[in-house]
Formats: sequence, C-alpha cells, structure tokens
Amino acid sequence: MLKFQIKNKEENARRGTLSTAHGDVQTPAFMPVGTAGTVKAMLPQSVKATGAEILLGNTYHLMLRPTAERVASFGGLHKFMNWDGPILTDSGGFQVMSLSSLRSITEEGVTFQSHINGAKHVLTPERSMEIQHLLDSNITMAFDECVKFPAPYETVKKSMERSMRWAKRSKDAFIDKEGYGLFGIMQGGMHQDLRMQSIKALTDIGFDGYAIGGLAVGEGQEIMFSVLDYAAPALPEDKPRYLMGVGRPSDIIGSVKRGVDMFDCVMPSRSGRTGQAFTSHGVLNIHNACHRDSHLPLDSACDCPCCTQYTRGYMHHLFKAGEILGCMLLTWHNIRFYQQLMQQIRTAIEENRFEQLHNDFMSTYKNDKKM
Repeated sequence: MLKFQIKNKEENARRGTLSTAHGDVQTPAFMPVGTAGTVKAMLPQSVKATGAEILLGNTYHLMLRPTAERVASFGGLHKFMNWDGPILTDSGGFQVMSLSSLRSITEEGVTFQSHINGAKHVLTPERSMEIQHLLDSNITMAFDECVKFPAPYETVKKSMERSMRWAKRSKDAFIDKEGYGLFGIMQGGMHQDLRMQSIKALTDIGFDGYAIGGLAVGEGQEIMFSVLDYAAPALPEDKPRYLMGVGRPSDIIGSVKRGVDMFDCVMPSRSGRTGQAFTSHGVLNIHNACHRDSHLPLDSACDCPCCTQYTRGYMHHLFKAGEILGCMLLTWHNIRFYQQLMQQIRTAIEENRFEQLHNDFMSTYKNDKKM
C-alpha cells in the first residue's frame, strides 16, 4: 500500500507527497526512463544529482533481457542497477504494441515475437504482475492493451473493455506490501464516454493510483488537453494521477494545470543523445554552426555540470567529433532541466502562483524553437 498526501491545491493543480518503501516522491514529479535498468548515458548517482527521486523501468524489455528471474536473483532491480530510490515499472502493454511483431491478442493475454531475436512470448495480466513483483517495483502498472491512434470507435471500445477486465485480473494477482502499490490505467482513446466508463470500472476495482493511458500517441497537444480537462479531475481526489509517456515541457505544465501528478518520457535522455537541449528559452540544437565559436553555456539558468563547466562551443565540438561525453553531458543537462521545471511547478503551487507560472511559461517557451 502506498501513501499519498496532497499538501496544497491551486484549482486543479496539486502539490503532494507519494510515500513508498524506498522513499518519498514530491509531486508533481517527472520520472526519467531507465528502460533496460539504466538511464542511458547516466550513472545512477548522476541521475540522483539532477533531483530525480523516482525512475521508470520497462517490463517488456527487462522480461526479454536479462529476464525478471535473473534480476530477482540479484536482489531486485534496485540492487541490480544500484538505484535505492523508488521505481515504477510499466506493464509492457505499450511496447508489445509498438515494438513486437506478429502479435495475437486474446482474452487470456498477448502472444508476440521478441523484437530482439524473434522468440515467442506470452504476456498476461498475471505474468505481468509476476514480472513486476520479481523486479521489486514500488509502483506496478496494471496490464492493459494499447490501441494505435487513430482507431475506429468500436475498436477502441472493445480494447478498453478488455483492458478493464485485465485490470481486475491484475488486481487479483498483485501481491500487496507496505510501501508498494498498483496503478490502474484508464483507456478509451479520445472518446469521453469511453474514458468515463473506464474510470468507473477502475474505481470500482480500487487502485493505489490511476494512470491516464492512450495519450501522447500522435493526437496533438490540443486534443490531449481536451481529454485531460474532463478525465483527470474525474479520477479519485486522494490518489496520485499519472500521465504516461508525456512529454514536452509545455505538455507537462499544461497537464499539471489539469490535475496530473506524475509524468515520464524518454524525450530528455533521447534528445540528449542526439544533440537537442531543452533550455529556459526553448530547444537548442547543438549541431548548429552558430554554436561553434560560442563561449556561452547551454543555459545560464541551469546549474548542471554541462552548463557550469563547459561552453556551447565545446559541446558543439563533442557532437561533431562523435564523442560519448557529449551525450553524457547533454543528457545530464536535459534531465536537470526537467527536474528544475518540476521544482518550479511544486513551489508555485505551494505559493498559490501556479497560474501565473503556467501563463508565463506557455507564452514564452517555444518547444519547437531551434536555436
């Protein structure tokens, strides 16, 4: 069982604390993604230095390699990857849809081929719970089916209803312990009636937290926010709300405004490996020739090692030379930028000035500005 306390609210925006067996998480929170037991290009202590309190691991990838049973033999994912803070693991449903081939979905579960070697695997709600238990995940996600966007209404409806039946089986198979919890996942695409049916089904079952799935799948920010406008406030007030796979800085601050508490996305780490930096003014592409002779830091408002110890000119050189250090420093910066943003959001909600922060950010920050 997890404990969640809301400390302050400003309209729908919430400032809280989520307590787990491996420590507290201050919310709203952003979780760096450690897909295969590592945040790429980062040491665990480097991730902690950014201010991150919780990481995300991936059931699909870890079940394939090195296997959940092997991770368990090392004492669980915390010990295996040397991260002593909380860990959330997703159920594997999204990766089965997006990465595996020759999928076959039945009421029992999903049969699929590994994207690594083509081996056949079966993933059911019960097996997903078993894997996440072996990984020693603090927050386990219910097994669900993810439908590609766009999809016909009847397809989305059928998938949502199956996911709700799988949610019940996930709850039945989950092994409850103090400081551990299970989140249900809302589905229903862009259809309000299906979303509300999903919320009722999940709350009838009862979970430690509730995730909003099936968004950030190509629908665009405006549609995503329109779904969150009704979906997030309809979830239980006293439980954490998690928007899966989001996202860009403006996605995060706009979702907090609508009542979301937790986020994850590969964007800061993936962008860090490709030379894209998130800064207080917008997105910067370090490959651009304008940075070649620049003595400026990436972002004067950032206190990470990349910004306090190196110049844009040096970072430009590292990426042009293909040096791994460039990926490491820029990933560190991006994750630190996200954690600074979350701290600013939390402080603003505490001081009842989040609306002003939101408006200022949305009017000045350019997600697609390449500097």
